[in-house]
Order: sequence, then structure tokens, then C-alpha cells
Amino acid sequence: MKVIIRDTKQEGSLWAAHYIAEKIKAKAAISSEPFVIGLCTGSTPIETYAELIRMYKAGELSFKNVISFNMDEYVGLPKEHPESYYSFMHKYLFDHIDQKEENIHILDGNAADLVKECSDFEAAILKAGGIDLFLGGVGEDGHLAFNEPFSAFSSRTRIVTLTEDTLVVNSRFFDNDVNKVPKQALSVGVATVMSAKEVVVLGFGPKKARAIKEAVEGPMSHYITLSAMQDHQAGIIVLDEAAAGELKVNSYKYFKALEKVEG
Repeated sequence: MKVIIRDTKQEGSLWAAHYIAEKIKAKAAISSEPFVIGLCTGSTPIETYAELIRMYKAGELSFKNVISFNMDEYVGLPKEHPESYYSFMHKYLFDHIDQKEENIHILDGNAADLVKECSDFEAAILKAGGIDLFLGGVGEDGHLAFNEPFSAFSSRTRIVTLTEDTLVVNSRFFDNDVNKVPKQALSVGVATVMSAKEVVVLGFGPKKARAIKEAVEGPMSHYITLSAMQDHQAGIIVLDEAAAGELKVNSYKYFKALEKVEG
């Protein structure tokens, strides 16, 4: 696991966008196989998506041979709802790039059989050849996707019940009314994410600092599902200074020095 620390959220977001772009282009240079990416939602990746859009519009990047799988979706929320993750992804990414609609995979929280929807999602990932890179964000309690505290590291895509903390945090998207936030979601599991060849997780702002400290410096624990990153051979956590604020001085210096040496 590596930790990339930038001064600001914007700098961290740009770093992630350019890293993703280089990975897409590198695979295209040696293979006709599609690049398979996992994607997240929420306020954290918006600037990364904006930079990917800019690169596409500038002719620097194409998504024609990219297949995507989104991490999660609310249960029971119409996909046309402005806070559905289907709407989010089209608003902040898909409507502005050349990715083919048939290559976009978002869990259907209104499927007649939610268990089958989850198993079909896992099967689709396997059919696509597995995920090359999973882009994620971290919750204030250290959750990855909707893998709330105490989610098993062996978990796969499934129905999850959201914790009170998550409902409160997400209520800002629902008129600050926690009662409007769906109580369940469909989410990829910890193992789904960790099976990707690479995982890049974004963590910005002081509210993420405690979770980052526990995930990076603490033991691997299903209480902090992001801590599973410790065991990924190609895992990267991208932080701004605020999110890195509770790391030990020696940890901070180590990751800064490592990046300087490796470039």
C-alpha cells in the first residue's frame, strides 16, 4: 500500500485523474481488451471526474474501450431521482464522455430480485475479465463503498443496511432530513474491491483524518473496512494535508520519501 499526500483536495483529485488516465492509455497501447474500472460516487470524486472530462474534451483520453462498474446504489430510490447514483454518475461523468452505454454497469436498487441483481453484477465483472482499477472513497467511519463497520473482508456484492452514522452524513443530500435517506443499499463487497488489480482510494478533509490514521497505521480490522488496503499489493490512498493530519510524523515522512524516490 502506498499513500500519496498532496497539499489540497484539488491537487489530490488531479493526481488521481492523471493516474487513471495513464493506466487507461497504457493498457490501450498493448492490448485491444477493454480497460475495466470500478467507480464511486459522493462529493469526493467530483473533481477527479471533472479532470477526466477535461482530458476527454481536449482529445487526450477516450473512454470508448472502457467498461465501468459502480460501487453501490440505494435500494428503492428511482434511478431518475437526483440523488440516485445512476443520476450522479451521468451528471458528473457519463453524459460528458464517449463511453458506450452498454459498457456502463450500475446496480439496480429497484430490481425485482435484489439478491440475483447482486450475483449478476459479480458475474458481469468476471465476464469483463476482472477490474483493472477500482476508484473509491472513504467514509468518516472508515467504510469503503457501503461496507459499513464489521463488514467481512470476504464479502461480495450484496444488500446492506446503512448505519445511523452513514444516514446522518448522507442526509445532506436529502434536504438534511435523515428520514429521506434510503435505509438499505446494494454494495460491492470488500473482496470485490480488493480483487481488483489496483485500488485507488481518495480521502480528503479533516473529517476523514481519524479513519485514515486507523486504516493506515492500525491493525487490519473489519471495524475499519478501508484497512483491507494494507493487504493489497497495488493499493494507493490519496490524501490532502487535512486528511493526513492524524498520521504519525514518521508515517507522513515515510510516505513522502517513498513517493520522492519512486516518482
